[in-house]
Amino acid sequence: AEVESDILRRVRTLLRELDGHHPACQCDRGMLRWTLHKKIDQNPSNSSILVRILVKELERAERGDFRHYIIPLLHTLMYTLIKAPCISDELCSRVYDFCKKLLTLPKPFCTIGLDYAVRLKMERTAPGMLYQRMVISEQSLKSDPYPYQEKIFIFADPELLSKAICNALVTDTEAAQVSQSPQACMCYVIIHAMQAALGEGCDVSGLKRSLQDMPTSDVEHWFRQVVAAVECAGSEGSADRGQHAARLEKIYRAVLSSLQAGDAPLGGLQGTPLPNPSISFHLWTEDDQLWKELVLFIRPLSQSCEPDCLSQDLDNFEIQDIISDCECCEQTRFSVLSTDSGIERDLPAAAEEPFAPCSTETEQSRLQRKGGIKKKPSPLESMAFLQAGCNGPGAKPPAKPQRRPGIPPEPAAPLQRLHTARIVLLGDDRILGRLAQAYHSLRKRETRRVFLTPRLNLQFYYIPVVTGQPNTLAVADHAATGQEELCEVAGYLGRADPWYESNINTLCHMIPKLATMPSSPSKHLVTDLFITDVIAYYVRMGFQPVCFQVYAVKIFFNDPAQEPAEDVFLTELRTQVQESISHRELSMTKRKTTLDGPGIDLTVTYRKVVVSDRAKELAMSLRSTGLVMKAIPADEAEDLVCLNVNIAEIVRINNLSGRSFSAVANRLKTRNIKIRSTEQRPFTVCLDKDSRRAYRNVISMEVSPCLEPSYCLQKTRTMKFSLHETEDVGLVKYMPKSLLLPINTFAGIIQ
Repeated sequence: AEVESDILRRVRTLLRELDGHHPACQCDRGMLRWTLHKKIDQNPSNSSILVRILVKELERAERGDFRHYIIPLLHTLMYTLIKAPCISDELCSRVYDFCKKLLTLPKPFCTIGLDYAVRLKMERTAPGMLYQRMVISEQSLKSDPYPYQEKIFIFADPELLSKAICNALVTDTEAAQVSQSPQACMCYVIIHAMQAALGEGCDVSGLKRSLQDMPTSDVEHWFRQVVAAVECAGSEGSADRGQHAARLEKIYRAVLSSLQAGDAPLGGLQGTPLPNPSISFHLWTEDDQLWKELVLFIRPLSQSCEPDCLSQDLDNFEIQDIISDCECCEQTRFSVLSTDSGIERDLPAAAEEPFAPCSTETEQSRLQRKGGIKKKPSPLESMAFLQAGCNGPGAKPPAKPQRRPGIPPEPAAPLQRLHTARIVLLGDDRILGRLAQAYHSLRKRETRRVFLTPRLNLQFYYIPVVTGQPNTLAVADHAATGQEELCEVAGYLGRADPWYESNINTLCHMIPKLATMPSSPSKHLVTDLFITDVIAYYVRMGFQPVCFQVYAVKIFFNDPAQEPAEDVFLTELRTQVQESISHRELSMTKRKTTLDGPGIDLTVTYRKVVVSDRAKELAMSLRSTGLVMKAIPADEAEDLVCLNVNIAEIVRINNLSGRSFSAVANRLKTRNIKIRSTEQRPFTVCLDKDSRRAYRNVISMEVSPCLEPSYCLQKTRTMKFSLHETEDVGLVKYMPKSLLLPINTFAGIIQ
């Protein structure tokens, strides 16, 4: 009763934090969920108590219409259930029934309820299945019944984060992988599956000793047996839980020696560690670094070439991939590497058979091969690097011999997304701007030549990190505003998802604080567990995306010889009047300022956003010192696909004392806007608050929602055959039109 009372108190404290009642000690913010799970990890036998309490709180939240409690409680419950050594079928049944009730609620409740109901149905039939699949995929353990692999890529911009923070994160991610050998993870899977199915009848200590004394080949054998048994039971919807337990008990008896099985006392339920996922930390220094890492994840370097030739070979591939990046991707090209040397003796016997002559006529018309010198290609020359990666399970072979007439072709095996890359971004809005650039570039590359899309499931996560947090509460207004301005996306996600606000946004200042702590045993106890655990919890349980519109901007310069620049932005575009350089321009500017006030004359043409979504073109001329376009709304209920434009308009006022000027905020909502300097005076454009992405000598620009490159390509192809069609027809109607950047949270947007 005392343990149950303590756990209930912790759960209620967690719920009070969701209501805005933060703990008295600010250092506990964001750590309540972590400390709750750590307490259960220390005594795994209390898992059932926590699950039972969470089920009661969920039922109470549903009856009392406290919907904002449901998703945090459900995520906490499922994470506990996955790690628990053994949960009774009766308790799983209650959770399953509650998840089915969520199907009557709107999104995201019904979406999350359906996903967890499907998982729980498999878990009830094959206990331990969720833990097993998580470990296999995260550790990339070889398993034919479940061949999926996952990896976490943490990207940080070294120019946005301090060296101390980067070093601390590198140390933590490396420490998280220590003592996690594949053999140890296989043993974890075996022990957890046995204990989940057999309960207290499993001698965990004896099982551990037996597995530790075994050679690696034997551990792999029993690992394959256990995985096959669990996957077989989970895939059979009508399978009986008792039959699954009997099957695993048979394997359990075979693993244990007769002496251990008969004499060892049972020690009750014991926890099995959930290994940290595979994490790699990257300092984002190259524009195409994200794409390179994803390609290497699909096709590891060890299977392709030596590490020293990575840069050169990827550059060779890039040269093959150079195509004019027109706005609508008007041309496309699909290259196939030929491994045929052209020498007859190099042709394999199997490849000769399809070309066997059926008659004298075909023999005479057959192409004769001449002698020559065979050049050995480099490992990654042309497309060899990518085509080698296509030879995995379910991949299409690089070449297919010609078939004989009358023989139907063999059906090609469909490609499967066996790999999941979880990209975690650390920083502020500026790194998300770089992500939008990289994602747009990746989509254009995939439109020209598909490789990653059919093989890779790509997930994005964002953890805000702001350096230079003041130590006192007396904060200067401009400093506080600056930090808030740099984390607009995090603020929006926190307002839309309270669980994201509680668990992730609290890391904004905590990570820099932990990184700068003096080295001590207590520091390692906190950092090595807390930061890595929170990142792991986020990527494991955060699977509801919030999609942000990426905007395209086309920039024209005052030099006619300079080509227009095309770029994208995610959060903000800001313009300012550019200072004059020459004496002539300076004198003209002073004269103009005296007559008309500061700033420059602009012509603004935009499409007004109306409720009916009908196009309404408007135009106006004004004098302005600059403008700001915000793509992130201040309220989560507002439309995400809308630009809030704030123009600092200069208004001339004539009074008795003379002529004066005042600045007036001119606000408008639009999705498409064109701005031109009528005086031919240049201005500067800065994208996503990043000074590295600033353009000078700009006289005109056009902003619109960025289109999905694949949509542009298909649209162009369709227009060739139907020149008079203005609306989308055929396949284009069903393709996503806009390029959206999905960032995963725990709940998505709760309306």
